[in-house]
Amino acid sequence: MTTQSLFVVDPEWPAKYRDMIVPPHQAAGRIKPGQRVFIGTACAEPVELVEALTKRAGELADVEIVQLLTKGDAPYASRQLTDCFTVNSFFIGQTIREHIQQGLGDYTPTLLSDIPRLFASGQLPLDVALIQVTPPDIRGKVSLGVSVDIVKAAAENASLVIAQVNPQMPCTMGDSYLDIYDIDLLVPVDRPILERESTPPTETTRRIGEYIAALIEDGSTIEFGIGRIPHSLVEYLKHKKELGIHTEMLTDSIIDLVESGAITGSRKTTDRGKIVASFCMGTKRLYDYVHNNPRFSFRPTEYVNDALIIGMQHKMVAINMALEVDLTGQVCADSLGSLFYSGIGGQVDFNRGAARSIGGKPIIAMESTARDGTISRIVTRLAPGAGVVTTRGEVHYVVTEYGVAYLHGKSVQERAMALISIAHPRFRDQLFREAIEAHYLKHELADLEGRFLLASQEMNTTMLLDDGTQISFRPVHPTDEPRMRDILYALSQETLYYRFMTHSQRFAHKQVQEFVYIDHRKDVAIVGTVPEAHGEDIIAVGRYYLDEKTNRAEVAFIIRDEWQNRGIGSFLFRHLVTIAKRNGISGFTAEVLRDNRRMQAIFNHSGFRMKSRRVEDVYSFAIDFD
Repeated sequence: MTTQSLFVVDPEWPAKYRDMIVPPHQAAGRIKPGQRVFIGTACAEPVELVEALTKRAGELADVEIVQLLTKGDAPYASRQLTDCFTVNSFFIGQTIREHIQQGLGDYTPTLLSDIPRLFASGQLPLDVALIQVTPPDIRGKVSLGVSVDIVKAAAENASLVIAQVNPQMPCTMGDSYLDIYDIDLLVPVDRPILERESTPPTETTRRIGEYIAALIEDGSTIEFGIGRIPHSLVEYLKHKKELGIHTEMLTDSIIDLVESGAITGSRKTTDRGKIVASFCMGTKRLYDYVHNNPRFSFRPTEYVNDALIIGMQHKMVAINMALEVDLTGQVCADSLGSLFYSGIGGQVDFNRGAARSIGGKPIIAMESTARDGTISRIVTRLAPGAGVVTTRGEVHYVVTEYGVAYLHGKSVQERAMALISIAHPRFRDQLFREAIEAHYLKHELADLEGRFLLASQEMNTTMLLDDGTQISFRPVHPTDEPRMRDILYALSQETLYYRFMTHSQRFAHKQVQEFVYIDHRKDVAIVGTVPEAHGEDIIAVGRYYLDEKTNRAEVAFIIRDEWQNRGIGSFLFRHLVTIAKRNGISGFTAEVLRDNRRMQAIFNHSGFRMKSRRVEDVYSFAIDFD
């Protein structure tokens, strides 16, 4: 890996390039009616140039403003100025959202990785590029600072390049430089760069972040999409090891993650040791942190968003947002029905790249509801006019505050069940009924309505085996039906007999369903899982059935044969006891065959007051928690 020299501003630059220096109004005077004008991205927006351009509104007509994402005030996006300026945005930010939704501006839906080619091919030719840069160094190079993204392609392809030169723009290292003579006019300005405060995480986004973090293995490379959910997971990543970053956008949250030691980039397949990004939006703290920092490599969109490059990373994790997901897995991320809301951005680029990656995980995240909990984001059918950004054939993980649904390679019925199980409980029965009406679910499942009940987050725990293997324990849910079938048919004759007191290895479909459709108000079923490439495997099942008349629950376990004698049964028993005591249950009962000495040992060494009696070949245990 080559070491890049630090960027040092040439103190003599105003004298060297005096012939290129003009005031803002004079630079804006070079823009003519009918031209297409690109404005630099997000917090790197050249505000003085934008203000100077807007002041010329009375002299201009039919000027098309092309932009990716604006964080400035967008004074040109005004109903009074529509004859002068037409807004054409690749991603709809808050300042222009109402303008576009009212039909006063336009939105060009395209993959972010495709935009540089639109400029270079002449399909979307640019007459003028208004950008913001650092002052030049002694080599005559300027840095694009906090926004390289599509700005570099715009500057390389525009007929006229006007640069706001600002000493407060941080120098970012990487492929972020332009030659001073690739710029036509220089406009010196000394003002703070636009800042964007991060939205504080909520309890809901924290829960989503915790679920996502559980999917991220040590040594993974991560992309954080735009939105507060991807950045709510940062606090749950600080204990991870040797993480890498390859992402479009950085925010202030990256600083704490870097300083926690979790990010080293040492196991990245490309750009080893580097934090790769194309732009950042944050506060001065972030800008000072990335300035001349060799750990960061800011690269253009055509590199950062190239799905082939993304897919070269092993364990690439892409985290992006959705506005709505239907029960077949179609992801809408850029519109609310027919109202355009944001944009395609890099979701497709990173989703496809992560899917190509060895051990990669493309993740779609969203809160389960919108409008203060009045509508579900998981829907039977997308709203009329809603656009599909990620298709049902490309979706992998969907995460809400209620869990993780893995959809890739699954049937429509499996997808519907998985998504209903992570929808808000208020909407699950409605979705279940609608799924049956839409023939996504078989009609004979209708009698299961009402079984999509919420299991407590407190039922989740983990166990570390002596060899370092981590087993995750969580409540069973309807999507576990295929995995439950797998473990039942994998049991040995002995284990089968000890658990079910039968040698028959035939399980009717209804029997399997009884394992996964749990009324968590009364009964509990906990599964122990280990991660696999396709999601996870169930290696243990612990369950109790409450007898409300006695306030005691019958308890039983299954441990897959190859995982027995490793303490899993004892751990699972203690966990079930904790759950039962929290629910006010007074004790357990169990029926155990005389030859099942492992199960007897768990009860006999539980530390609770216990009674047992034997009738023929069966021991009956009664365990009191008090």
